[in-house]
Formats: sequence, structure tokens, C-alpha cells
Amino acid sequence: MQKDQLFTRRRMLLAGAAALGAAGTAGLVVAGDEEAVRTAAPAPAPGPQARQAPLKSSAFRLQPLAGGGGPPRSAPRRLKVRTEPVFRISERGRQMMLTFDDGPHPDYTPHILDTLAKHDVRAMFFVCGECVEANKHLVARMATEGHVVGNHTWTHPLLTTLDRAEIRSEMERTSDIIEDTYGEHPQWFRAPYGAWNRAAFQLGAEMGMEPMAWTVDTTDWDTPGTDVIIDRVESGAAPGVVILSHDAGGDRSQTVEAIHEWLPYLLDSGYHLTVPHRRT
Repeated sequence: MQKDQLFTRRRMLLAGAAALGAAGTAGLVVAGDEEAVRTAAPAPAPGPQARQAPLKSSAFRLQPLAGGGGPPRSAPRRLKVRTEPVFRISERGRQMMLTFDDGPHPDYTPHILDTLAKHDVRAMFFVCGECVEANKHLVARMATEGHVVGNHTWTHPLLTTLDRAEIRSEMERTSDIIEDTYGEHPQWFRAPYGAWNRAAFQLGAEMGMEPMAWTVDTTDWDTPGTDVIIDRVESGAAPGVVILSHDAGGDRSQTVEAIHEWLPYLLDSGYHLTVPHRRT
């Protein structure tokens, strides 16, 4: 798909997202809490297609499985089907959440993980199955360092152009390889481009995954410049905010450079950067 076609598609998706969120409400997840409540939140603008000192270990994290020798997979617990994704987290304790899409990438993801480790911060990584297949060691590292890994489909397609069977295949294949490399089934799903439809919500719930969107888009997918990325994070920071960045899908050197500045800024400003606790 050519770049101009991507931007045309993005404008169309913005209109679709507005229609989807016409009710004006979105889910709010309480990090570390099973209870979810409802709150108003703006619909996010979708980004473009993807291509390409350790943290304390999480007490609940399973060890990554090596190859196919692990125990047989058990079916995940089905969830209630949402009609909108989660846009924000609890504001309690000045919490924020950092999320990275489209990876893992061998050139950029390790640098982001190193920076997160330096500051003892955990984040969510919404990974694409085809990228995991080529970089399994990076997903294993995410598990070891206590990050949360979510499903971002296998090839990052526009889900609204696929039939239900195709969407299921994209999601199931990705969940399977995450379970093999991360050590547990993903509990969160993010639709590529932020383009949700009924099938994505239904299939995600069937596979035990809650839908996660975002509040602030760094627009790093458009490589706007390091200073722009920093400004978007720092000016958008607020309790309950979910930040969207990317560790793959193009040249992410600006993202790698920017996080060196905006991450210490958030911490010095008193924000607690968190991830959702595992549902049992």
C-alpha cells in the first residue's frame, strides 16, 4: 500500500472511529484491579500499518516456553463483549500507561527495553505475529522483565476489510505464538489502525482478550521529529492517560531518542507508569 493511500485510509478511519464512538463513552480499566467502570473518552486517531539493570520480575509471569514442548493450551476464559475499547486507566495514584505497537523490531525494541529497564518501568507491547516469529527472543525478554504483551494481529491488516474467518486467523495465530514465546495467553488486543468492528470485539472476547485503545498518540509513526514526539507526550500527560508509541513499522530512531527525554520527565513529574495486572 502506497503512503498516500495510507493517509487517505487514515482519514476514512477517523470518520469510522467517530461513528463507532458516537455514544461518547469508553471503558476505563483499573490497573491491578478486575473492576472496570465507564467514563467519557475521545476516540483515538489510528496510525499506519506495521512492517517491520533488569526490571523486577512480575510475580505472576510464567517462564517463556521453549519451542513446542510445553503443556497443551487451555481455552481462555470468555469475556463479556464490549462495544468500545478501553481508552484510559484509573487516575488513582497519578497512573499512566505506556504502550508500543507493531514490533518487536531487532533494531529499535532492544533500545526501548533498555531505557525502560534503566528507569525500572514496565510497559505494554502490542506485537504483530510475523514480527514475533522473527524476534522471539525479544518477546521472551519482555516476559522476563515484567512487561505485558498484547495481540496486534499477525500482519497488521485493516480488519474492517476482512471477513470473520480471516480476522480470527490473524488473531488466533498471534495469540498462539505469544503464548509460545511469552509464556502465557495474551489478555489484551489492539486493532491495527484503531479500526474496530463487531467481529473484532466478539472474537477478542471469545479468545479472552479485552480491547485496548489509547488516549494520546505520539504520531511517531509519521516521523514528525524527536521534539514533536517529546512535546506530544509531555503536553498530553495526565492521570489515566494511555500513551501510544511504536517500536516498529518504519524508522523508529526518533522514538528511541525521544523516550530518553520524556520518560524521566514523566517520572520526575510524579507519574506512576503501570500495566494491567493479570486476570485469573
